[in-house]
Amino acid sequence: MRELGQQVYELYLRSESRISEIFHRAKRHDWLLILPIVLLALARTLTFFFWLRSSGRGFPQAADSQWYLAYAGGLLENFRIGLHMNDILYFGYNTLLALLLAVFKDPVAVLFVQAVIAGLSVILVYKIAAILFGRVTAVLAALFYATRWELTLWSMYILSDSLFISVLLLCVYFLLMAFETGGTGYKGLFVLSAVYMMLFRPTGVAAMAVILLYIAIRLGWRRLAAGATRYRGWGVAALTAAAAGCGYLYSQQLLDPLLQSLQVNAKMVLYNVYAKGWLYDLATPYDHGFRPDYRVTVFDSLVLSFIVNNWDHVSVLYVKRAIAFLGKWVWEIDLRSPAGIGQFLYNAAPTFLFAVGSIAALRDGRFRQTSIVWLLIAAVFAFCLLLFIDWMYRYRYPAVPFIAIAAAYGAEQSLRCLRRWANNYAEL
Repeated sequence: MRELGQQVYELYLRSESRISEIFHRAKRHDWLLILPIVLLALARTLTFFFWLRSSGRGFPQAADSQWYLAYAGGLLENFRIGLHMNDILYFGYNTLLALLLAVFKDPVAVLFVQAVIAGLSVILVYKIAAILFGRVTAVLAALFYATRWELTLWSMYILSDSLFISVLLLCVYFLLMAFETGGTGYKGLFVLSAVYMMLFRPTGVAAMAVILLYIAIRLGWRRLAAGATRYRGWGVAALTAAAAGCGYLYSQQLLDPLLQSLQVNAKMVLYNVYAKGWLYDLATPYDHGFRPDYRVTVFDSLVLSFIVNNWDHVSVLYVKRAIAFLGKWVWEIDLRSPAGIGQFLYNAAPTFLFAVGSIAALRDGRFRQTSIVWLLIAAVFAFCLLLFIDWMYRYRYPAVPFIAIAAAYGAEQSLRCLRRWANNYAEL
């Protein structure tokens, strides 16, 4: 047994030496490391695209897809932006879709563009992970993300999700490069991408809120206070202009459609999801059924009153959603058979690696610099917790590339730990 262990260890050392030699040669040129992964991602998305196109089944449809297409068509015929919530909060995607349709004419061509951009987005995952954690984590993160089914799936829908991921990754990349280089060019690109991201879809606003928190963490309160003092004149002018603009729009009742549509959507979430105890956007056996209290008793607010008066049931709902965020597999765990145990280990591996990466980042004192990864995951998590989780996990998708980065760091740390264990075993 001892001899077998020694042989295995020697084989491991030879393999590691060869892999390490190849890696160190390639790492001088990032494109040698990322090119195979990009080709893998493009092969997956484009293979699925052409299979759907030639299969006769057609491309998948969502309930919102027809609305987006109709709205984009209306923009091309008569460029007029409405004041409804969907008109304003999805302005960036609506105009981009209209532009793509104007250029390519065919929604299928738009899906092809989405598939290509989705495949290329692994480059940004690699770059972000390399800046924050190094090349080993970057390679693993890009590989993890390239093989995620969400990357392929959502690029086949006329929806904002696939393109939004690329905008979000681009925004984070520009921000990190601005910190790394201090160049005004990257700062300007970050500002432009951040503004566009907030106009792209509502999730962009939530993402920007935590990005601003990350900027505050990286700069420190002293630098923030100094910057606020230095530019307080511009800040006061901007806030005054924004307040005056909102006041004018409100006085002219131009904000009424937006406010009314927001109220309607809030009521829909409360009465169609919360009141039924749904975890997802449809009924499942895992829901928490209860008899809700509909009384309006808190600040004349329907939302606050419902949550306060039903806080015990809402708390249970939030806990179950927090568990459900991991995936539907949490409700289907089978530890009674080898196949069930294997499936559980496969499903739980990303969560385990994510936990290892999170603990390692705290232990190594890297959390402050790399906290953008966890902040963005937390923003998406809160969004799903407060509203609901889409049954196909579309609303979780913006967190997937950052979960891949954290899990990749956990995988790198696990490999280092195994290497130390192997070395210690050999010295016995």
